[in-house]
Amino acid sequence: MPTATPQGAYPEDVPASGVVDEVGYRGPTACAAAGITYRQLDYWARTALVEPSIRPAHGAGTQRLYSFRDILVLKIVKRLLDTGVGLQNIRVAVAHLRGRGVADLAGMTLMSDGASVYECTSYDQVVDLVQGGQGVFGIAVGAVWREVEASLGTLQGERTDTGETLYRHHPGDELARRRRERAG
Repeated sequence: MPTATPQGAYPEDVPASGVVDEVGYRGPTACAAAGITYRQLDYWARTALVEPSIRPAHGAGTQRLYSFRDILVLKIVKRLLDTGVGLQNIRVAVAHLRGRGVADLAGMTLMSDGASVYECTSYDQVVDLVQGGQGVFGIAVGAVWREVEASLGTLQGERTDTGETLYRHHPGDELARRRRERAG
C-alpha cells in the first residue's frame, strides 16, 4: 500500500481505553459491532480476508473468536467495500493494517481514489493527496476505533482464558446502579 512520507503526527490521541487482549468476541457480536452480516463475516474468514486472531473455527461446532483489532479491521473493510474499492486493493490494505502496531492504527487515515488505498499519518499528507487529485475519500481509523469501542461497550465479550461471558457495559447495569443508589 502506498504510504505518504511522514511529516508530523496527528494530534488526535490514541483512544483512552486501549485494547483488552483478554476479551474475544463471537461472530454475531463482531457482526453487530462492524455493521456487517454473518454471511460476510463467514466469507471473509473462509477466504482469509479477515480471520479471527483469537480462535479460528476448527470444524463443525467450534466458534470463531475475534479480537478488538479484528473487528476494527472488519469495519474498515466494510467501509472500503461500500465506497467501491476493489477486493484486491482491500487485501493489500488489510495486510498493511495487520503489520502495524495498535497505537499506529489510531493515528492513521486511509485515503483512496477508488483504486488504490494510501496511508496518511499527518494532516499534510492528507492535504497533499487531495491537492494531487489522488484522494477521493478518507477513513480516520481513530474515529472507526471509537465507533467499534462504543458498539462493543454494549455487547458481550468472552474472556479468552476462562471462556467466561463478560457484559462490558450492558444498558441494564446503569439502571441497576441508579436503583441501588436510590435505595442505599
